[in-house]
Amino acid sequence: MTVYSQLRDTVLPFIDSCKYGEETGRFRYSATVEQNTLYSSTYAAMTYSLLDEMANIGENDKKAWADYLNSHQDGDGLYRDPVIYGQGWYEDDPLWCGRAHLTCHVLTALGCLGHIAEKPLLFLNPYKDKDKLTEWLSRLDFGERVAWTGNEIMNIGTLLQYARDFHGDGRAGEAVLTLLEWLSSHHINLESGVWGSLDVSDPKRRSEAVQAAYHWWPLFFYDNYPVPYMERAIDTVLQTQNPSGGFGWGIHNPREPYCSSACEDIDSIDPLVRMSRMTAYRQSDVTDALIRAQTHVLSNQMPDGGFVFFKGGDFGYRHKQLFGPADTGAMFPTWFRVLSLALLDTYLCEMNDTDSPYIFTNCPGFQFWRVTL
Repeated sequence: MTVYSQLRDTVLPFIDSCKYGEETGRFRYSATVEQNTLYSSTYAAMTYSLLDEMANIGENDKKAWADYLNSHQDGDGLYRDPVIYGQGWYEDDPLWCGRAHLTCHVLTALGCLGHIAEKPLLFLNPYKDKDKLTEWLSRLDFGERVAWTGNEIMNIGTLLQYARDFHGDGRAGEAVLTLLEWLSSHHINLESGVWGSLDVSDPKRRSEAVQAAYHWWPLFFYDNYPVPYMERAIDTVLQTQNPSGGFGWGIHNPREPYCSSACEDIDSIDPLVRMSRMTAYRQSDVTDALIRAQTHVLSNQMPDGGFVFFKGGDFGYRHKQLFGPADTGAMFPTWFRVLSLALLDTYLCEMNDTDSPYIFTNCPGFQFWRVTL
């Protein structure tokens, strides 16, 4: 049964409670912080869109919101939040979780608002050179830091897909093909269908490897590019489900390893949902796993209507304005868990030959929905 109506009735008031001031598009991360942040604005836009609340926002307000987002775009095309950058937030601007990471969120939020990035993504120029791109890929760590590598490649790949599709950049399109071809033939385990050298016979390591792979599979899904060793990947992802119905094994919550995080859950839910639309392999097992997962994800909703990263623990983004106390709704986990539920619900709707009520965005990254026939 779809939980769409329940989410609209509870999540939308929580998002509204995080509004900051009178200007359109300003949101706080949680009830305990004082300032609005660009990340929080993107989470609000993406969640509103999923729950079809954008239909109730006027075009002038959507444009004002998009203008606010675009006012934070640097000359190289990446976005910067002045509230957090330069104040202890990854001042070295790492590729895995710096401005490129924020930019991927902003671009999806702009898509939800019906707008695009105003400036070209000049930051991508080195990655549009095939030799430089493959040289960069060959230097990345597919061992102990494969999860960090997952974010790095996803950020570059998503931005390249965006530049190709929304800015008409042909060289970016050629780079995307090079990237997908390289991933299809390098560092991938033929038996597990995931990348890297981690020992996937260990549940915690297996979870970590799937979390890394989650960041690459959307690049394949968005382009309808063949997923390498997909049936083996399904086997591996199914094995990440824990006894509580979630998909964590202690990476983010070592104190309560089966009380899994929003990231651990969607990192397995997303590929299971999408791969199941491409193959009938282990269909009943996938359906059973996703039904169990739905109950677990819903258990992370708090009385304030928002969701938590995991129950019983604080979670923050290395900055006091991106902090959610234990058992209190916060913007990032609310968006990510609503996205998980939207994917789950859409899968179950299709299994029952009914229409999904959720609104996805035709933009690379996290929030698109395409079915491969």
